[in-house]
Amino acid sequence: MCPKNSFMALICMLAMAACKKDTAPAGVLSPAEFSKVLVEIYLAEARMNSSAIPRDSAALLFLPFEERLFQNLELSDSVVRKTYQYYVDNPEELEKIYDSVIDTLSLREKKMRTKPGDKSIEKSKRIQKPEN
Repeated sequence: MCPKNSFMALICMLAMAACKKDTAPAGVLSPAEFSKVLVEIYLAEARMNSSAIPRDSAALLFLPFEERLFQNLELSDSVVRKTYQYYVDNPEELEKIYDSVIDTLSLREKKMRTKPGDKSIEKSKRIQKPEN
């Protein structure tokens, strides 16, 4: 699922979420843990989308990749699904989590674009004299 489709699905789920619980049930990841999981999922999706593989094939390849990702994070897909459903039912908390995800991804992108010693970036930081 591409980030645009993920965002639209999230908006739809948020619109349907009506109730709010005070405490997270057992087996639900904390906001910080869930944020880390979502960052890894979005990075994996971005890698798949940037490959030369056709979109439908990439979607099929992503499922086993996602399973390995969850294994590496020592999580079951049921915990991730339960966590996601809990936060969908608690949209204020989910909004904070997605703010964190966006901030994390933005910082990573910024770090990638500003490599030390990159002359083009250093030139762009200089103040340009106006031409008269």
